[in-house]
Amino acid sequence: MKILLTGVTGYIGKRLLPVLLEQGHEIICCVRDKNRFDTSAIPGHVQVVEVDFLDNESLKEIPLEIDIAYFLIHSMATQSGDFQQMEAQCATNFRNFMEKTSAQQIIYLSGIINSDHLSKHLDSRRNVENILASGRVPITTLRAGIIVGSGSASFEIIRDLVEKLPVMITPKWLQTKCQPIAIRNVIEFMIGVIANPHTFSRSYDIGGPDILSYKNMLLQYAAERKLRRQIFVIPLMTPRLSSYWLYFVTSTSYNLAKNLVDSMKVEVICKPNNLAEELGITLINYRQSIQLAFQKIESDNVVSSWKDAQTSHILSGGLSRLLEVPSYGCFKDVRSVPLHNSEASLTKIWSIGGNSGWYYGNWLWKIRGFMDQLVGGVGMRRGRKNKSDLAAGDALDFWRVLIADRTTKRLLLYAEMKLPGEAWLEFKIEDNILQQTATFRPLGLAGRLYWYAVWPFHGFIFRGMINRIANA
Repeated sequence: MKILLTGVTGYIGKRLLPVLLEQGHEIICCVRDKNRFDTSAIPGHVQVVEVDFLDNESLKEIPLEIDIAYFLIHSMATQSGDFQQMEAQCATNFRNFMEKTSAQQIIYLSGIINSDHLSKHLDSRRNVENILASGRVPITTLRAGIIVGSGSASFEIIRDLVEKLPVMITPKWLQTKCQPIAIRNVIEFMIGVIANPHTFSRSYDIGGPDILSYKNMLLQYAAERKLRRQIFVIPLMTPRLSSYWLYFVTSTSYNLAKNLVDSMKVEVICKPNNLAEELGITLINYRQSIQLAFQKIESDNVVSSWKDAQTSHILSGGLSRLLEVPSYGCFKDVRSVPLHNSEASLTKIWSIGGNSGWYYGNWLWKIRGFMDQLVGGVGMRRGRKNKSDLAAGDALDFWRVLIADRTTKRLLLYAEMKLPGEAWLEFKIEDNILQQTATFRPLGLAGRLYWYAVWPFHGFIFRGMINRIANA
């Protein structure tokens, strides 16, 4: 079948794509930025179309001859604009375009909405579902709550909290009940309903076999990891304080933390249905979901991470405009050293950041990350998805990978931290010489003052970093 896949660079889309290809489907991938999506290592028939569903004109690039369409677009983590309005506009444009195609079915992954009082996030999901259902093409809606898997937002937040805090003073929403589901089961459901007429124009709640409070989820994670943890629930923490609590302890952004806290006050428990039995799906319990997630983490085989897909206003114009590092009006720190072993140094470059650190003055990097977090930036908390591999579009601490080409031995990073300007960091090996270049394009007087203020630290850090890489 010819399948249109939206949100392919997101957490679910990256997991779904290889499974669809394994089944022999022809996939049309819709991406906002082709530079963030590398198909070179993807087996099977893949066509990539650059589309922005907020821009109706760009939808003309999508072929009309399709059989199935997945709608996996959301804007909850956006840092600019009203995400509810943006999601509604995307859904409207998508529905109108589907009317012109030969599509037989739309498959939409939504959230469980079995409550009269919904959060903004869940209310937006319901609105999108209604918009899509108002069109000619039948829609199958799968409604999930907490998705548990390596790299999922829910799992990584739970992991951050339990691994970092032996004692937790928590808000009362930790008593709210939910029905978590393993990412493996989510993908099985999304594959199982393809071209299944019985599921047309219907919605299904999908969840695992366990109904747990968020507190129980934290404690069961702790038990699985053999950690002793104490959790005290107090009623005094406001939603804003709860959001800041999540923001400073976990790797989530403040906007996402705010929307998550809003959603976590609402119970998300499935209405009974027989879809799992009809599709032959064996539901995985919560403890097993954690075990499966750590199998992926320990084997360094995390397929996708919510951190890579997180929306940033800095990147809203796409990676393409950032690939050409400017020279005019910029400050630069350029250093070169000869290498004893270029392959060992290249491996060290590809392992930079995350748990490996930045090889020199790590405490200064951490202070800079904390300062960034204080003003609402991403900080150093995002780490990296894979210990030894990088790809364009990956998050790397407070950087975003623009180019990661081992063939040409070049790594180019762009700063997503809060800055009075723009910053690039580039590593390149040519003729057994490592060149390391930090570029800063200041924005006005504030940018120039910033560069001169941090210049002494740059000399200390960048000199030490390149020497450590060269001596690998």
